[in-house]
This record gives sequence, structure tokens and C-alpha cells, in this order.
Amino acid sequence: MKKTRKQIIKENEISEMYTFTLGNMPQKVLLEGKKKDLPIVITLHGGPGTPIPFSAGCRGLFPEFTERFIMVYWDQLGCGINNYNLKSQFHVESFVEMTIDLIEEVKKRFPANKLILFGMSWGSVLALKAVQKMGKKVDGVVIWGQVLNKLFLNEEVYEALERAGLSEKKLRRVRRITVDNFTDKEMQFLSGSIRNYTNGYINKKGKQAPMGTIIQGLLTSPDYKFRDFKAMMINGTSTSTCLWTELLKLNLTKELLEVNVPYYILQGDTDIVTSTLAVVREVEASGNSCLNCCVIPDSGHMPGEEGMKAIFETLVNAAYL
Repeated sequence: MKKTRKQIIKENEISEMYTFTLGNMPQKVLLEGKKKDLPIVITLHGGPGTPIPFSAGCRGLFPEFTERFIMVYWDQLGCGINNYNLKSQFHVESFVEMTIDLIEEVKKRFPANKLILFGMSWGSVLALKAVQKMGKKVDGVVIWGQVLNKLFLNEEVYEALERAGLSEKKLRRVRRITVDNFTDKEMQFLSGSIRNYTNGYINKKGKQAPMGTIIQGLLTSPDYKFRDFKAMMINGTSTSTCLWTELLKLNLTKELLEVNVPYYILQGDTDIVTSTLAVVREVEASGNSCLNCCVIPDSGHMPGEEGMKAIFETLVNAAYL
């Protein structure tokens, strides 16, 4: 671990790995911040099962964030430091309850601090549903890539793949995938096609986030063992028989339109996974003053350099204004 990272950790008033009981399961959660009176940001990663870029192995990695916030890094059950075979007993609502438990645990320790949820993709589902149930215990929400409805399986994806030159045979294979007959193999084929043939996942025009630096930092984390690093990608979420079925069937339009706390959505302009066009349309027509949506140019479903900058600036806006 580099000396600068050690010094950052040393100077933080709070830098501690807690074990919280979330959904009746003990789970490790890292809290880190320069001062104990800073606003709190609870990070809810994407996937399910992909704790990137913010994870429990990030101690000392994001000083620009920990200078302004107490960051709460949670590898959700089934991945990373909390790897676990999920199987059939865990549903979307199971993770919503874990999120609520986490909010309650953090509020016990920091009752006076402002609390913001930051969700990415799948994490936006947890943030939105938690806010529905928690009311004013949450002071605001920032989202990158809002899940709305028809995730992956929609005309926007099909048309983008057709424009990109995907063969007729592959296009027919994609269109045969439905919420009722999909398999893990077919979903990997679909997501791989979006990644390889379109700018839906990563916009190739924009500057990319420094993932090499983040990965190196995770490999040298004082908290991660190699098995935890490996479980960021290959983990127990693959054993779940419910999560993806439920996720593909979700329609969160009604819930989104009814939010009553400041809710800031950031969308990459070429994101077709969580459709930017659909999210912008719903927010603009909502008439809900709590809803805000900003489209980030040259960005896809995964935030690049400009996306990470927008996330930071929006969190500052949500927490301090």
C-alpha cells in the first residue's frame, strides 16, 4: 500500500470496518471520512453483485470523496467481502430490507448527519424502494443509471444492435430472449452484444474512469483478501434463481414519479441499458419538483471520467445546498 494512501487513512477521523446485521445476515461495511460531522453517503452498487467503483476494499482510495463525506461502502450480500451463495431465498425485497437495515445502523451512529443515498443501476432500485419506506430519514438521493422498466429487453436495444450491424441470426437470438425464458447464458450474450457493438455500456468517445488505478488499489487494499477481490465479479449472485427474473419484470415508473425527497438522476447520453430516453421523458412529464435529471455527454451505462466528476458534484449539491 502506498505511503500517500496510508497517510490519507491515518488522517481520517473515521475509517472503520463494521459488521452489521442486515436482513438477518452479518455483513461487513466500511465507513470512512475526514471528519465525523460530514454528510453521509451510502453507496449502493450495481450488478446485482458488482461492487465497482465503490466497494468495501476502497479504504483510502477516494480522498476527494472522504474529504467531503463519510462514505459508506457496502459489498451487498453475495459479492466481494460479503460473498455468499444466494440461491432461491433472496429476492429484490430482501435487498431492500438490507438497505433499510443499513440506513438504520448508520443513523444510530450518526443521528445528526445529513444522509444521502447513491445508487448505480441495480442500486437505483434499492435506493428508490428504500426511500419509499424510509420517508424523511433520507435527505436525498443521487443516481447513476436509473432502472425504470423493460431493462435490456426493449426496442431501443434491438434498434441499436441492428444499426451497429449485428447479424440477422444474432438479432433473432436477441429478440427471442424474454423475461420468461431467459437464461444466464443468453443474458451474457445480450449484455456482451450491447458492450461490443454499441456505446450503451461504455461510450468509446468519452474519457474513461481510471479503472486500472482503482483495481490496483483494491488488490492492495488493507481489508480485501484476494478471494474478496475475485468475488467482485465471480460470486454467489450467480446462484440466485430470483433476482434477475424479478429485475427484468420491474416497472418502477409509478414509484419514481411519487418520490418526495430531492432525487437527482444522472444518465449517460448513450445509455440504453437503463434507457436515458425513457427516464428523461418520465421526469420531464412528471411535474414533480423533487425529481431532477441531467444527461452526461459521451457517457454510457458505466460512468467515465466526466460521469465520476458529475457524481461527485451532484453529491456535493445534494448534501450541502
